[in-house]
Amino acid sequence: MHEVIAFLTSLAQALAKMSLYSPTHPSRLSAADTSFNTLRALQKVNPRPVFSFIGDEVVYGEVPIRELFGWDWGRKLSTAGVQRLEFRENVERDEYRAFLSGLLPRLTTRSTGEMRRVDPRTPVGGSEWIRYGAVAVRDVEEDAPLRDDDARDDEQAPPVDLSAEASAIEWIHEEVTEGRGVAVLEAETIVQSLAASMHAGQHMLLPLLQLKEFDQYTTTHSLNVAVLAMGLAEHLELSSREVMQYGMAGLLHDLGKVRVPSEVLLKPGALTKEELALMRRHPADGAQLILARDQRLDLCAAVAFEHHIMIGGAGYPTRMRRCDCHYASMLVHVCDVFDALRTNRPYRVAWEPDSICEYISGRAGMEFEPTVTRAFIEMVRHQEPCVAQADVIDGLLTVES
Repeated sequence: MHEVIAFLTSLAQALAKMSLYSPTHPSRLSAADTSFNTLRALQKVNPRPVFSFIGDEVVYGEVPIRELFGWDWGRKLSTAGVQRLEFRENVERDEYRAFLSGLLPRLTTRSTGEMRRVDPRTPVGGSEWIRYGAVAVRDVEEDAPLRDDDARDDEQAPPVDLSAEASAIEWIHEEVTEGRGVAVLEAETIVQSLAASMHAGQHMLLPLLQLKEFDQYTTTHSLNVAVLAMGLAEHLELSSREVMQYGMAGLLHDLGKVRVPSEVLLKPGALTKEELALMRRHPADGAQLILARDQRLDLCAAVAFEHHIMIGGAGYPTRMRRCDCHYASMLVHVCDVFDALRTNRPYRVAWEPDSICEYISGRAGMEFEPTVTRAFIEMVRHQEPCVAQADVIDGLLTVES
């Protein structure tokens, strides 16, 4: 990892120094060449390094670099639309200089030094040797460079690849099942990646996974509820911090189901009284598992415990006295029901979105908080043309718009 950190540090130093000098100044070329040399050193270890910059995370390949968590230049690159950066083994010095020169104007304005926010969907640059653009925006051919004519119309959902996120949440569930606790950093990275996928264009996108196999339900449902919760939080104009917190709560809301036997989760018929009691333990189990890992995840624990409690007091777990649920629980509850009903299950077929909206609207004031219900229906109906369905096929996720 030493070579990785050395290169990223040199990249930031080169961009910072180059911003101080004219294009032909010797110091500018020297800074670029120093950074190029560190790239060459890295490529002796890994000929084709790939980096992702998502929120506070810097990821090398599939591995978060913990030493660079919260790195300021990672946020700058992400804001400038460079959420993914790939180098091929044949990068030449002049090519690397041109890459830095093309990237520099996107990072600052010369007069103020302030960040310039760029539409992250737009392929911002690239060549045969260096490619950079938005996370989850892929070319049709993996080895083709990013081009301006690859950009899609704003009204059409861009391609979304959530295979890494699906694999990661599946791994998190396995870790909990085996008694190693909740992998918090990885969960936060998933939420940040989902947030980036939602904003891959001018319009907010809801990238929802479509279930292909029933035993993938827990994985896809967790990701979908996280996306819907973040979308609803944004629609309600909550703060960016709350949006991420609610996404995390949505991702972990069903964590307690890792303690429910698969034969109960996947049973095609009605549950017995004993099986139903076992299933209804998952909210309390989920809250316990979350708090056992980190007391700072109290919001996630509250949502895990409350997401099946209706505003009228019905639902489960049963409480000894009436107590209002957390606002985040009300948001996640409606998102949970929507995604559950739109998904094929062993005991019923999926509902149509209009039917689900009618059902949710009809239960406003009894099961769902009315203001949250109205906002959710508005969001779904407004976003319907902008929902990307990611299908699970042979273990991989592809997209149908």
